[in-house]
Amino acid sequence: MSRSHDRSRVVYSGSRAEHFLGSKIDDFEMHLVGDLENLRSYLDTLTIFTAPDVIMMEVEAENPVLSMVHYIKDNLLTAGIIIILLSEKKDPALRKKAIEAKVHDLYFSPFNPADLEERLDFLVRFRLIRPNLANLNNAKVVPYRIPTLKRVFDIVASVGILLMLSPLMLIIAILIKLDSKGPLIYKSKRVGTGYRIFDFYKFRSMKVGADAQLKELAALNQYADKAEGGAFFKLKDDPRVTKLGNFIRKTSIDELPQLFNVLKGDMSLVGNRPLPLYEAEMLTSNEWSMRFLGPSGLTGLWQISKRGKADMSETERKKLDNFYARNYSILFDLKILLGTIPALFQKEKV
Repeated sequence: MSRSHDRSRVVYSGSRAEHFLGSKIDDFEMHLVGDLENLRSYLDTLTIFTAPDVIMMEVEAENPVLSMVHYIKDNLLTAGIIIILLSEKKDPALRKKAIEAKVHDLYFSPFNPADLEERLDFLVRFRLIRPNLANLNNAKVVPYRIPTLKRVFDIVASVGILLMLSPLMLIIAILIKLDSKGPLIYKSKRVGTGYRIFDFYKFRSMKVGADAQLKELAALNQYADKAEGGAFFKLKDDPRVTKLGNFIRKTSIDELPQLFNVLKGDMSLVGNRPLPLYEAEMLTSNEWSMRFLGPSGLTGLWQISKRGKADMSETERKKLDNFYARNYSILFDLKILLGTIPALFQKEKV
C-alpha cells in the first residue's frame, strides 16, 4: 500500500464496493455513502478541510451518474476532486460521455483492482503538481531546461530554416488570406515537456470555429479505440480543413510557424509532439506520462515512422513517444531530422 493512499480519502457511491474492489477495499481510506442522493447530501456538507481526494461512483442503468459528475465539477469546492467511474458492462457510448465530462477514469468490470490502486496513486500525486486536471490553463508550469547543446542547435537551425523559407512563408500567408476568412496564424494551448503549457503556432488550415466541432466529429477519430476511447485525436479527410489547408497540411507547411516556438524555447526541433489540453488529460497514467519527461518538438519519432497513417494504433504512438523520452540524444535527433524530409509528403489527408 503506497503512502499516497494513506494520506488520501476516497468517497464511494454504490452498493457493490467489495464486488469491484475485492481485497483492495481495505487498502483505501474509504467512506461509503450509498446511492447518488446520499452522495449529494454528503457533498453539500463538505468544507475545504473535509473534502475527499477521490470520488468513486458505480454506473447503473438508471442512475444519473453523469449529472452528478457535472454537479461535482460545477461546485468550486469539489471541482478538483478526482472522479473514477465503475461500470459492470463495457459501453463505448458511456466512455465517450465520460471523456466529454472530464472524468479522470472509467473502469469496466472485470478489472484488476491493483491497476486502479496504481492509477489513483498517480492521480493523487499528479494533482499535487497540477492542482486541477480540468483547468490545465490555470496550472503552474513544471520547470524544465533543454540541454545546452540541444538548445544551441535548435536556435542555429531554426534561424537558418526561417531565413531560407521566408519567401515561401510570405506566399503561403497571402494565399491563406485569399482562400478563407479568419486569422493567418492558428494559436492554441498545448502541453509540452513537464506538462508546461504554451501558445502553439500553425498556419491556419481550418475554417474558423473548427475546435467547436470536435465533439461532433469524435466518432471519426482514427486513433479512437472502440472499447477504451482515444487520447489522441486525428481525422482522415477532415471536413473542417480548407482547400488550401489540405495542401499545406499534406506537405506540413502549416507547421513552419512552430519554428518561432522553437526560438522562444517552448519546444525543440525534435521531440514528442506537444498535445492539446484535452489529449494531455488522457495521458496521466504511470505507463504513458513518460512522454512528457522528454523534450517536446516540431518533429519526432512517430512522425517519421508512420506520419499519422490510419494503421498506426494509439498504443504504438504512445510507445514511440515513451521510447524517445527515454533515449533522446543529439545523434538520435539528427537521424530523426534526416528522416523527416521524406515523411513530409504524406499520402493521407490527416
